[in-house]
Amino acid sequence: MKNTYSILVQSKRRKIENIQKEYPDAHIIDVTSKGELPYLKFSPFYPIGNIPVPFSEGVTSESVEGVWQGLKVFESFDVDESKFKVRSMKGLKRTVRKYGVPKGHRKGVKGIELLNYITARKLIYLPTYHWVLKNKLQAELKSLAAIAEKQTLVLLDYETNEDIENPRKPLSHAALIKQALLNRI
Repeated sequence: MKNTYSILVQSKRRKIENIQKEYPDAHIIDVTSKGELPYLKFSPFYPIGNIPVPFSEGVTSESVEGVWQGLKVFESFDVDESKFKVRSMKGLKRTVRKYGVPKGHRKGVKGIELLNYITARKLIYLPTYHWVLKNKLQAELKSLAAIAEKQTLVLLDYETNEDIENPRKPLSHAALIKQALLNRI
């Protein structure tokens, strides 16, 4: 049975006053790396610890972003397992400016197959983030559900793309939280 909560994803870049004006009765929660505990734990950068790296038996990462960045492959740079160990929430990104154009994401640390962006999103990012929601953030999800039962819940994220198939914008992790709350995934 699906829940009928009113949950919205809004840009962290918007002025909070404008969001409050648009949704006057809403409870607004920042789920980014700039948020506060306990909801800061929803940030893909948060070092929640012991996250299984997909297609990499026995390998774990401190953060979801560590998995995503660690398995990214560039023209001259392959997998970077050091990203799996970052606990500071800083220095995780592997950018085009520094590494060049990405070729894809490796399907596992020792994998041969390179996944395109959308396939990597589906086979690496989504299962990793869902694993964290299911195994590490149940109490925090229950807390958000309790808020959403009483009033509109607005989740702030830097990204607002809720379409997994849209390659033009990074996927919003707040959208994945929203899905978990609405669908109990």
